Parts: sequence; structure tokens; C-alpha cells
Amino acid sequence: MTLSTHFSRAAAAASLALLLTACGTAPKAVPAAPTLDELLTQASQAAAGGNKEQAVTLWKQGATAFPAEKAPWSYIAQTRYESGQYGDAIQAALEVLVRDPNDKLANSIIAISGLRLSTRALGDLSRQNNLSGSLKTESQELAKLLRENLGESVLVPPPVQPPVRSSERPAKAVKKTAKAAASKKASADPFQALN
Repeated sequence: MTLSTHFSRAAAAASLALLLTACGTAPKAVPAAPTLDELLTQASQAAAGGNKEQAVTLWKQGATAFPAEKAPWSYIAQTRYESGQYGDAIQAALEVLVRDPNDKLANSIIAISGLRLSTRALGDLSRQNNLSGSLKTESQELAKLLRENLGESVLVPPPVQPPVRSSERPAKAVKKTAKAAASKKASADPFQALN
């Protein structure tokens, strides 16, 4: 037997011994993936403790691990809505509707968040004095549609003035204020200030 053959056999035996030793060790236990209920509970605890971002992270983990479930998306939508992050709230609520098209909470979040975003945008345009032409017409048509659907004559009611006791002002002033209020109500146009 040559030295190289002897060396090859020794290397093969050493490799085989290593392989057998590796097979003899106990495999490490892989921790079980958390259930949806466990993730939702952890997220709720984080949210209750004031850590909303950690809660959202846990809900997103639940949404990834359980893609058919709407609950994680619903919690995300509510949390984002409550924090004024209306765009993110709408996106999460749309995920809810993919899983349950009849979910009233998701539809409500989308509608109210959309209105709040629109109100902000219209206010910004009004301040910039850039609301004109077709954009103004379209905004007025949308406002009319909203008024009709809500059954309201005014989309955004004027702020309510605190009542003043009649002894504090003369009767003539009361009549003028009542006439002004009636006139204002009759011509109330939420887009009047957008000119």
C-alpha cells in the first residue's frame, strides 16, 4: 500500500466519523410560530402601553403570517386613523375590504379619512388661492353630492355661537343677529371662501 492510498483511506474514515458524530447530536428545537391570537394579544398590550408602532409591527407580522385574516389590518386601520395618518388608515382599511367587502368599520374609515384628507387639500388650495376652473366645479359637485347623501343643506355648518342672555343686549341687536343668521343659512356654500 502506498502512502497516498493510506492517506486517502484515513481521510475518508475521519470524514465518516465526523458525519456519524453530527448525526448523533440532537437537533435544536425550532420555536413554534406564534398564533394569530398570540400576536394580536401582544400587539394589544403594546398599544395599551402606548407603544403604537410596536403594535403596528406585530399586527403586520400577523397579517403576513395569516394573509386571509382581516383582524390585523382592521387594527392597523383604526390605529392609523386615530393618530391622524389618514392615508395609511385608508390603505389598511382597503386591505380589510379585500378580505371582507361588507366590513362597515373599514368603509367608515375610508369615507371619513378621505373626507378629512380632502378637507385639508381644499383648505390648502384655498389658502394658496389656486382653486379655480374645473377643480372648483368638481369640488362643488362633490359637496352637493355629499349634502344630498347626508340630507344636510350645509356640508360644514358654521360654528355655534354661545347663547347670550337677553338682558345683556338690546332687542334691536337680537333681531339683527337673527336676520343675519337666517341670511347666512340660506346662502351657505362651503366653497364660497374658495374664490
